[in-house]
Amino acid sequence: MSTLLQALPPLLSTQTRVLILGSFPGIASLKAQQYYGHPQNQFWKILQTVWPDGAPQQHAQSYAARCDWMLSKGLGLWDVYASCEREGSLDSNIRHAQLNDFAALARHCPDLQAVAHNGAESFKHAKYVQQVMASPMQDKPALEFCRLPSTSPANAAWRFERKLQVWRDLFVQHGLVKP
Repeated sequence: MSTLLQALPPLLSTQTRVLILGSFPGIASLKAQQYYGHPQNQFWKILQTVWPDGAPQQHAQSYAARCDWMLSKGLGLWDVYASCEREGSLDSNIRHAQLNDFAALARHCPDLQAVAHNGAESFKHAKYVQQVMASPMQDKPALEFCRLPSTSPANAAWRFERKLQVWRDLFVQHGLVKP
């Protein structure tokens, strides 16, 4: 029997305009208690390439400094699953998953414009997340929901440059990066 694993808390601010939703942290991330903690995951590398000025280096600066920098850009992070059982780090091994409380999230991000799913496992829940977040945000413009190519090292089918372009295009669309 697998152990029930608990997710990381959300990284959000009142300035969050784009929320990245992953599926669930891998072993390296859970051990470090850091989003995208596996050294081969390209998440932080993509952000450092999109926002090169003042970008803290993934291994040179503290995780807290990277998170503060990311939040200052209008980007937030969370995962679709609050808890699950899983052997290893592959999404295909997730069992007995419980979803996070997305209705509560909507109330904490008044400027939220888009929810972008980092990979296929997260995107499987896009319609549910959209439905749950619609009610608390009914007096605001409709949120955009999209699927981004996963930054996981398991997504070897996409080259870094191709992933970077899709992620950058979303950030430009929502004013996180100048065109």
